[in-house]
Amino acid sequence: MEGARIGIDFGTTNSSVARVLPSGEVQLAAFPYMQGTTESFRSLLYLEQVKERGAHIVKSWSGPAGIEQYLAAENKGRLIQSLKSLLSSRSLQSTDVFGRRRKLEDLISRILRDLREQAEQQFGIKIQSAVVGRPVQFVGAETEDQNIYAQKRLEESFRIAGFHDIRFEMEPVAAAQFYESTLDHDELLLIGDFGGGTSDFSLLRVGPGIRSGLLGNAGVGIAGDAFDAKIVRHLVSPALGAGTNMRSMHKILPVPTWVYSNLERWHHLSFLRGRDTMNMLQSVKVQALEPRKIENLIDLIKEDLGYHLHRSVQQLKYDLSSQDRARFHFSHGAIEIEATVERADFEEWIAPELRHIADCVDRLMTGSGVPAAQVDRVFLTGGSSFVPAVRGIFETRFGKDRIKTGNEFTSVAAGLALKAS
Repeated sequence: MEGARIGIDFGTTNSSVARVLPSGEVQLAAFPYMQGTTESFRSLLYLEQVKERGAHIVKSWSGPAGIEQYLAAENKGRLIQSLKSLLSSRSLQSTDVFGRRRKLEDLISRILRDLREQAEQQFGIKIQSAVVGRPVQFVGAETEDQNIYAQKRLEESFRIAGFHDIRFEMEPVAAAQFYESTLDHDELLLIGDFGGGTSDFSLLRVGPGIRSGLLGNAGVGIAGDAFDAKIVRHLVSPALGAGTNMRSMHKILPVPTWVYSNLERWHHLSFLRGRDTMNMLQSVKVQALEPRKIENLIDLIKEDLGYHLHRSVQQLKYDLSSQDRARFHFSHGAIEIEATVERADFEEWIAPELRHIADCVDRLMTGSGVPAAQVDRVFLTGGSSFVPAVRGIFETRFGKDRIKTGNEFTSVAAGLALKAS
């Protein structure tokens, strides 16, 4: 089947690919990982400089293969995550990779090319067309012009990766398409799609008797990564020197804070490995009143431990979704960080983000003119939909009995495939 159209959910943290079979069933691509398979392809890129035939070349791996190569490497290369979060930034056009500037679109295209080629191999078709998900509001976008700019960069990344026919669909609308495929009756539906970088919402009439039922979209550039950042801020950064002091010219000064701001954002962590930043941190260590903490910070950056740190943060967030108290543990070499965290404390840390999400939902409902009591079902999808405080936003407004979840990591791709078919 030449030029088959599929659905691709390229997410900040995870991506997935789906197609609709002639029977009408949705098939998700499965990717090899750790002697098994996964339908969630991590949206990361690992680059390593290797010597072949006397010349230094840069090789790249993405998704599960990127994780395995990164974990196996003795001398770490560059692990780059959450690239989708950078699309709206006009100031971040490229980054230095082993002495050469690489455009953001080129880096993203390497991930998309691997997604396309692995899906082609599994599905046995040539893929040049796709219905692609996009958030209602890209991370960092404050105007519609910035959203358009981000989408154009994403489209260019797909074209570089070998896609010729690209159609975009709002991610919550795609999730609604998947949910609608399970219905035998009509409903007024509120979709909440929580990704790594954005939280998106759509209000729609769906069901076999509805032809076009979109009542409104809303989105905010806050989601799982923002929650992770608060865990890093409260648990990790203090153990690595945040809030400590240094002695400079007979004065006591605070350790520079901007490094810790970058530490909170996965997609900026690998950028700290630049020579200027590392030299600055070595100088700070010499002057620091708690040099061991700064040394651990240097080791974290030098060893590019963002993935390991991310895994520990995710585990805590997962545990707190089902427990009132959980243990945070991050250990690597001389770095050892442990703490017991109460769910109530975590919810206090993310309270400003929760308010932004709740305000976004309220704006959508007010703008559509639909009372909450008329909504038949609230369908929540995406990783952060597991967080009890997030679910509480919807339980308060719509009632616990109207909330449904399912296929939290693949419903958008499935809906995009249904759109494509």
